[in-house]
Amino acid sequence: MSSDTFRSVEIERTSLGQYVVRNVRGGSISVGTGEDGSFTPVELLLAAIGGCTAIDVDHITSRRAEPDRFSLRVSGDKIRDESGNRMQNLKVEFTVTFPEGAEGDKAREALPRALQQSHDRLCTVSRTVELGTPVSTVQAAGPDHD
Repeated sequence: MSSDTFRSVEIERTSLGQYVVRNVRGGSISVGTGEDGSFTPVELLLAAIGGCTAIDVDHITSRRAEPDRFSLRVSGDKIRDESGNRMQNLKVEFTVTFPEGAEGDKAREALPRALQQSHDRLCTVSRTVELGTPVSTVQAAGPDHD
């Protein structure tokens, strides 16, 4: 893969069940088991799906009008079955309002198509989840590894 397509984060253990995730730009977020205010991995998955599609929809609709309200809720059910632990019934629900007037009308008109475009082709995160991209888990070579 070329350097313009490669993405990564680093995750470091801070204590049992607690980690800090860092990106290459210096951002960080706490991840844990849900026993404190840290985000759980499942919550991060939901946030990634919602954040990705929110960015798409916001960029498309805000060209027409600045929203009065722009929020979304991402939900799903965590289940365990013969396939193991997983999420199902994933849903992204937008609540978006625009001001009265011609610009707001244009933004309201663009909203359904923006939602569809994000779902069908723009949101890398939800597209990856829906297409079922394989994940490989390997042990890195290094001083503690043969």
